[in-house]
Amino acid sequence: MTPADLDKRAELTVWPKRGPGRSAQGRPFATLREALAVAVHAIEAEDAQPWIITEAGDILSPRWIRANGLPRALQ
Repeated sequence: MTPADLDKRAELTVWPKRGPGRSAQGRPFATLREALAVAVHAIEAEDAQPWIITEAGDILSPRWIRANGLPRALQ
């Protein structure tokens, strides 16, 4: 992943971390940077498991998001 990838489109899907499974619908974002910010907030506030699919087709797991979604990594 390159810094330029942060400015490309992405889709975020947030799944509950606990409880019964349910359908989740992806939400499009204009940039990966925006999707990551929302995903990090979901992890911190909702105890959720966000997954991101990038414009290039990469799938970013909750673990990847936790490791790379910190504000300093988004700059």
